[in-house]
Amino acid sequence: MEVINAILAKRPETRVGVRTSAPRWLFDLTVKGKVTYGTLECDTGVVQVDALTLDEADSIRRASAFHSDLVTRAASETRVLRELGAGIIVGDIPPLAFAVGAAAGIPSIALGNFSWDWVYADYPRVRLAPSLLPAIRTAYTKASMALRLPMSGGFENFSNVKDIPFIARHAGKTREEVCKILKLPAEKPIVLVSFGGYGLPGLDTEPLGKFKKYTVVQVENVPLTRARKGEAAAERKGSYITVNEEAMYDAGVRYEDLVGAAAAVVTKPGYGIIADSIANDTAILYTSRGHFPEYDVLVEEMPKYLRSAFINHDDLFAGKWESLLDKLLAQSKPKKKPETNGADVAADILLKALDKPPKKPRGRPKARF
Repeated sequence: MEVINAILAKRPETRVGVRTSAPRWLFDLTVKGKVTYGTLECDTGVVQVDALTLDEADSIRRASAFHSDLVTRAASETRVLRELGAGIIVGDIPPLAFAVGAAAGIPSIALGNFSWDWVYADYPRVRLAPSLLPAIRTAYTKASMALRLPMSGGFENFSNVKDIPFIARHAGKTREEVCKILKLPAEKPIVLVSFGGYGLPGLDTEPLGKFKKYTVVQVENVPLTRARKGEAAAERKGSYITVNEEAMYDAGVRYEDLVGAAAAVVTKPGYGIIADSIANDTAILYTSRGHFPEYDVLVEEMPKYLRSAFINHDDLFAGKWESLLDKLLAQSKPKKKPETNGADVAADILLKALDKPPKKPRGRPKARF
């Protein structure tokens, strides 16, 4: 979505079509321009039991079933993209996108920090799905180009790989503005709890409400009833405050504004929240998130770019955060802040490719099985 916004800012007349299983409201809230939206399951990713637990076996089963029918899926999607008049295809980073590109004769460009064959190869159950990795890797070899983000893994099957800076969301409001709009206390550092759509059931919020040094903020995605429209976005219980996401956006505050207002984010490592924290100079207190190969890469790379520290699950759920936050915020900040203008860089590359499609690279790599 950040790349789409950058494209539309540079060239507003560009027609952008989105094929995704992500909900439309995300695009309505975030994209600053018109897009043609269509629902499509592009891949199966990993199966999450909750915010911190993955089901490896079911992840492999679903991925295997999906990619066993990749040729048929690509043929069906080819008809749709031809009707849309697509000039290039950009995928983050489903093999289907590149299989469709090859079938339709449309240049396809990968964008991401990891590949799915790299993820699935780390799961022992993949041996029970012998056709899965070859199918994914074959599709990846058909991409015209790959734009590789920092903190990456698994791009061996792509040709013409270009490294680009972090793609991140930058706060558009100051801390003072965010606190005023959401009626958050401004006298103490804000700690943002960020665990995605799953939230963190089982978290003991009572100790958080008794924090002396910090204000803890958690965003809740609970639809407002008509009767509650216009109510305050934030509900306070001592030092623990819940913010209704819908009311927050209605008030003109975006999630990246909250990240920018926070001194630290308590989260599981994921590319998006790390990139946003880097862009907004926010520290990260992170916990483990199950067997996901990206985790090790992110944990190893994080200290280069921001202040970070680990919290185990027991302390996380018990609300024993304060001493760890003290130590985290006492860390020295990295001397050099990395570039976080990856959306602009990617947009320039994609618009250039739209004007003059990249040639199919010679010496295209053979899929590594």
